[in-house]
Amino acid sequence: MCYPERLQKLKDQNDLYILVCIPAYNEAKMIGSIVSMAKTYATEVIVCDDGSIDSTAEVAKSSGATVVRHDKNKGYGAAIKALFDVAREKNADVMVTLDSDGQHMPEQIPYLLKPILRDGYDIVLGSRFLDDHDREKVPRYRSIGIKTITRLAHVASYDNITDAQSGFRAYSKRAISNMKLYEEGMSVSTEILQRAKEKNLRIKEVPVTVRYDVEDASTHNPALHGIKVMSNILQYISLKHPLAFYGLPGLVMLIIATFYAFNAIEIFSHSRYVSTPMIVIAVGSAVVGVVLLATAAILFTITALLKGRVKEI
Repeated sequence: MCYPERLQKLKDQNDLYILVCIPAYNEAKMIGSIVSMAKTYATEVIVCDDGSIDSTAEVAKSSGATVVRHDKNKGYGAAIKALFDVAREKNADVMVTLDSDGQHMPEQIPYLLKPILRDGYDIVLGSRFLDDHDREKVPRYRSIGIKTITRLAHVASYDNITDAQSGFRAYSKRAISNMKLYEEGMSVSTEILQRAKEKNLRIKEVPVTVRYDVEDASTHNPALHGIKVMSNILQYISLKHPLAFYGLPGLVMLIIATFYAFNAIEIFSHSRYVSTPMIVIAVGSAVVGVVLLATAAILFTITALLKGRVKEI
């Protein structure tokens, strides 16, 4: 039996509750067709209308989706958080997320479901970089940005993923129950990977096709998006590994301070010349080094105490 037929049989027997979740903002033009196609693979389709000022909610509802609505635009992360809440409330077996602008192809949903249903994975990412044909479709500037963010995400989460920014994903019941999110912007995509790593969730990537010929496909500034995501990752790393993030640079600054102080003393002892630049560099480096080491020690202590407190609870 081929996989789509097996999926349909399981749905017909009510053995699985598959939830397809779509965050949307001013996507009245595309949301209807996406909902209609997604219904083929879902027990229920949920659309989170994130404060749209067009008829996104009405079109989604008339197409057969259940609509969760925000009174105002809160951001992509807020919509994803709301959809996870709905998935937990409905006790979904699998939750699939995809974008509402038409770049993701709902007919590829079974590709994401298969590793969860057959192999027991917790999270499946749709990657645009696993297949040569799909990779070639990604604009160069986007490819560079995504790969940069993904490499940085390797430090904070999984080191074997190729597309940390993909919004086309599937989550098992275990992943749904363990996903407590805080980011309300686009950084939520990497936050999910960070939380998954903390919970030791099994993750897999499958190739998907992302369309870039869709009109008005994205309203986000790529540069601003990249800066926000990288800032989030760096913040996470600094809190997760404070001794390495702050302590090592602090030690380097103290070594620099020692080097310049020693040279300033050597020059003075031989020529009685006071090298003001060397003294300034030495003092400045020493101050920065001490501050960084103190920050590392404080954050390490706080995180250790919090971890201990969480275990007690």
